[in-house]
Amino acid sequence: MNQIIKESLAKSMTYQEYRTLVKQLAEENSNTGLEKTEALANYTVLNDRRMKRWDKTIKVGQDAKGKIEALNRNTTWLIITESWCGDAAHVIPPLNKIAELSPGIDIKIVLRDENLELMDLFLTHGNRAIAKVIMIDNETGEVFNTYGPRPSEATSYVNRFKAKNGALTPEFKEDLQHWYNKDKGQNVINDVVEILTAVEPICQ
Repeated sequence: MNQIIKESLAKSMTYQEYRTLVKQLAEENSNTGLEKTEALANYTVLNDRRMKRWDKTIKVGQDAKGKIEALNRNTTWLIITESWCGDAAHVIPPLNKIAELSPGIDIKIVLRDENLELMDLFLTHGNRAIAKVIMIDNETGEVFNTYGPRPSEATSYVNRFKAKNGALTPEFKEDLQHWYNKDKGQNVINDVVEILTAVEPICQ
């Protein structure tokens, strides 16, 4: 596992490099991944707009900000994604906002279809679901937690719908996008702060 992670990190991007890539692909009507389709290209355009909006508007509350700034552990967050993934476009910007508040958090991004060995180490119920965040302790090189593909409340929302209806419908997916827009990244921030404060005491 460590060798696969190391190889993936060696070809990873920063958040800003990823944003530049998605913007460029949107302008070219293209997308990341092995499959190039008009639909995936259109989702990439939409996700570029979403991330641009979230980069400008997501706010980290004072309580969460204080906890993040008090962290004293050096970590790398290796995020697996693709440009066309709607969940990822809502999840990754708030992760970047958290990282901006802590010098001990370094975000690295890789594309799923170019890193299937890595992806297959971190499946969600047997699926290659993204965005997936692999949290690595820089001192030990060990993975201490993972996060994704969706924040906790969205995951519960999806699971309830699947249990009742068997599969996600286009109408539900639209409702989920409304949920993300209303939540404004707060569920991601709260989830991740809870993970980070559980693995080490907060310095007072």
